Amino acid sequence: MAAPQDSNETSYLFLPNSKDWEEQGIPDFVYGQKELVLEGIQWPRAAPSLLDTAPRSRFDSALCSAWRQRMDLGLFRYRLGELQTQTLPGAVGFVAQLNVERGVQRRRPQNIRSVKQAFDPEQFNFNKVRPGEVLFRLLREPDLPGALRQEDILVMINVSPLEWGHVLLVPEPRRGLPQRLLPGALRAGVEAVLLSSHPGFRVGFNSLGGLASVNHLHLHGYYLAHRLPVEGAPSEPLDPGGRLHLLRALPAPGFLFYTSGPGPDLEALISRVCRATNYLTDHEIAHNLFVTRGAPPGKTSPSSALTGVRVILWARKSSFGVKEGEAFSVALCELAGHLPVKTSQDFGSLTEAAALALIQDCLLPSAQAEEVQAALVALVAQDEQ
Repeated sequence: MAAPQDSNETSYLFLPNSKDWEEQGIPDFVYGQKELVLEGIQWPRAAPSLLDTAPRSRFDSALCSAWRQRMDLGLFRYRLGELQTQTLPGAVGFVAQLNVERGVQRRRPQNIRSVKQAFDPEQFNFNKVRPGEVLFRLLREPDLPGALRQEDILVMINVSPLEWGHVLLVPEPRRGLPQRLLPGALRAGVEAVLLSSHPGFRVGFNSLGGLASVNHLHLHGYYLAHRLPVEGAPSEPLDPGGRLHLLRALPAPGFLFYTSGPGPDLEALISRVCRATNYLTDHEIAHNLFVTRGAPPGKTSPSSALTGVRVILWARKSSFGVKEGEAFSVALCELAGHLPVKTSQDFGSLTEAAALALIQDCLLPSAQAEEVQAALVALVAQDEQ
């Protein structure tokens, strides 16, 4: 995605001299209900490149202008150019991208041994980033539902970016929260998707054991100018009220939660999702989560209109450490159908069948998957009590 060439959000840019960064402080991005855009955000019928000329929201302008400046200032581990991209032939529609630098230069994952591992202040954490890496503080106006207490959500660059605009959403970093999803963090992620006018701005979460590399609570956000399979994949309800659905389609079966917009419906979704992730964490089950604009549950199609927000949750086998020699690692974006590939050789030879084999190798055995499904259905049923 190309960054806007002109932006009025100059307050989100840092002074040229790094010696002044500490004194400049972190600017606030304050947003209200009217900026959470639900309707009218769709993929263009023609080339995705038309998105580059579409009007940007205030959030997109602030994020992209500040992110681009940090790239120009050399704060990333590598300079992200235009990534070579292909849609793999086949029924799934995998979007594969060659990102050699991320595979080589990203920070080594921490030594994680448990999905419930405690925060360790001696390890790398987001209190140790350079001042210039923080773009702004995301603040909700108190007119929004659920705004009784405002988390301090810092938006900072991911120094080893997957794609353009790759940021981290970090709630109250000084509290030293472990990588366990909390309602305030999820709300910020869903609302960030609604603040963007780009249909390809997505947010996600990797648990410990689900390839989170830092045990300090954070979500990922990034732009990808391509449709993904999970946006319109058909689903079937798992409970009578239709609050929990199952995506059976490839690349991997997952649990679908859906909201038509901000308000009580969104707050109910946040509560249900966090109860589900709490169950998984308490039972040492790794998981990944993906937030995207998408079609409502039911019999949809890949080209269905983006009428709301889909939150997809995958329970999976725990994976600790780095697996060398594989074309890609399986985390939030791979399960959604976006494959950042590490080497030119793998990029040139990767097939849909090979990608599916890598992904399905990370899924729970069928008996355990059925047990998790029954437990999550029972949790959702508590809404009726």
